Amino acid sequence: QVQLVESGGGLVQAGGSLRLSCVASGTTFSSNVAGWFRQTPGNPRELVATIESSGRTNYADSVKGRFTISRDNAKNTLSLQMDSLKPEDTAVYYCYALKYNHDYWGQGTQVTVSS
Repeated sequence: QVQLVESGGGLVQAGGSLRLSCVASGTTFSSNVAGWFRQTPGNPRELVATIESSGRTNYADSVKGRFTISRDNAKNTLSLQMDSLKPEDTAVYYCYALKYNHDYWGQGTQVTVSS
């Protein structure tokens, strides 16, 4: 049973920073693709950043240079450091992991950026 539990969301002013974390059980982030997605009401879930087992990272153009995805293999934790936040970054952020061709998602954590 794979479980992903996010933490670290909240309310921040524009220009501020937040760090999201995701702890996994039943899978290891280092074994396959993992990442962060976000969703706003009425819109599809969109990719924010991914990290492959090799450590290669990929970012949405809208967050490049501002967000950093990382993982701690010893703690089996996935993180997303978000700097220079903008109001348009406001969304529910979801942790994601791929295992045996199945997609697994966390419950989501709300990030709100005020202008």
